[in-house]
Amino acid sequence: MIEIKNLTKTYGGERAVDSLSFSIEDGIVFGFLGANGAGKTTTLKMLVGLAFPDEGTIAIGGGSPSETSTREKIGFAPETPSFYDYLTGYEFLEFSASLSSRGFSRRAAEALLKEVGIFEARGISIRNYSKGMKQRLAFAAAIAHDPQFVFLDEPLDGLDPLGRKHMKGIIRNLKKRGKTVFFSSHILFDAEELCNEIGVIHKGKLLYAGETKRFCDGKRLEEKFVEVVEKQ
Repeated sequence: MIEIKNLTKTYGGERAVDSLSFSIEDGIVFGFLGANGAGKTTTLKMLVGLAFPDEGTIAIGGGSPSETSTREKIGFAPETPSFYDYLTGYEFLEFSASLSSRGFSRRAAEALLKEVGIFEARGISIRNYSKGMKQRLAFAAAIAHDPQFVFLDEPLDGLDPLGRKHMKGIIRNLKKRGKTVFFSSHILFDAEELCNEIGVIHKGKLLYAGETKRFCDGKRLEEKFVEVVEKQ
């Protein structure tokens, strides 16, 4: 379970995240939705331990993201991933998996590269990858150590329609395996397809957290989202 209580982060006197409180049950896909600059990425960075809250607490599987034992359970793919460009895709995945105490197997890595659709490019330097290929590789690196909690920042950005369909299938498979997937997005169609529950953030404040269907109330997610945000 993910539990967030009174989470607050301030930059330059402005509250990027303002007293967020909500919880997420295990084994669901949770969409964290908001316009650009709403506070999604700041929240994600605090959840995975890359930034520290000014106030509030985070518990992931009962532990803090600042603890090594908790980080072992977390996988994270940032919106703009960084790579060692002269490594091949396989070498980067091997490096990423080696950071975990769970170890690494060539067979598992090759299966994962096939799953994300870049197996044929496994021996090519990352500097020659397209944006979409890099997104796929970042996704693979995030789940290489088989984490229980997977955090994805705009995971489908930069993918063509076939790539988007493919990656959505992987997210659904993670859910079937009992993983908890938390992803941020401003593309509401994706969230409507994938998410059991959503959170809506606007100017750092949480407007809603709960079941997607309950939020939509018979409307399309995009329509309801615009309606709620425009009232603020």
